Amino acid sequence: MKMFKPIKGLVVAAAVAVAGLASSSAPAKAEGVLEDIQKRGTLRVGMATFVPWAMRDKEGNLIGFEIDVAKKVAEDMGVEVEFVPTAWSGIIPALIAKKFDVIIGGMSITPQRNLTVNFTLPYAHSGQQMASNTELAGGFQSMDDYNDPSVTISCRRGATPCNFAQKRFPKATLRRFDDDAQAFQEVVNGNAHATISSAPKPAFWSEAHPGKVFVANNGENLSRGDEAFALRKGDADALNFFSNWILVNTSNGWLQETHDYWFKSQEAWKDLVALDQ
Repeated sequence: MKMFKPIKGLVVAAAVAVAGLASSSAPAKAEGVLEDIQKRGTLRVGMATFVPWAMRDKEGNLIGFEIDVAKKVAEDMGVEVEFVPTAWSGIIPALIAKKFDVIIGGMSITPQRNLTVNFTLPYAHSGQQMASNTELAGGFQSMDDYNDPSVTISCRRGATPCNFAQKRFPKATLRRFDDDAQAFQEVVNGNAHATISSAPKPAFWSEAHPGKVFVANNGENLSRGDEAFALRKGDADALNFFSNWILVNTSNGWLQETHDYWFKSQEAWKDLVALDQ
């Protein structure tokens, strides 16, 4: 028995040495988004102008629902906020390329996007509305009348409304533009029967062009959306923080109150901005 004790001691010592070597050589945990934000002192937010989510006032300052949300997130984190305006069609690649920390831009949750980015809990629920040209579509009897090759529907490239239009009206001619203003102008000019966008923008457009443009589907939304923050994959801590921020500010009523200010009516802010952006 005595012959084996020294050998056993050597085995234990060797195991401890190997464990120590493994722990000392293990790479340190990479800093995540939250650590980067705190070290930098700035929350970088990717967004695109989109009434009333984010828009420019007459002095060029960013205002809107998303802007208020991002500012409060940064305030609660104890950092400054930096907005990074980005073309919507390239906003997810820009997030992945680390041009900013998070997308706070009215992005709807879709399975396709979720394959590329992670989504937080929803913080808003808008849905799609359609604004139609009165002369071209005023005589339509139902929404099925839009599903025809002779009908042209405009939308913003890379956004949920384009995907929705393609599925709901597969026979219609779809014209894609880089921003909503261009898509809507096609309707005003009579070059498109209708445009689809997130509510309540089509309603605001119709109010701005009475008699020329109307909200289709008797003013009702065509769908219900679930908008969330988008984050790069692989950072559970950041996903947890932003989701819990949404949960807290949903429970205390701040998100609903802020959403109502921007979405229920444009009376409080319409004179500050031009709707054709």
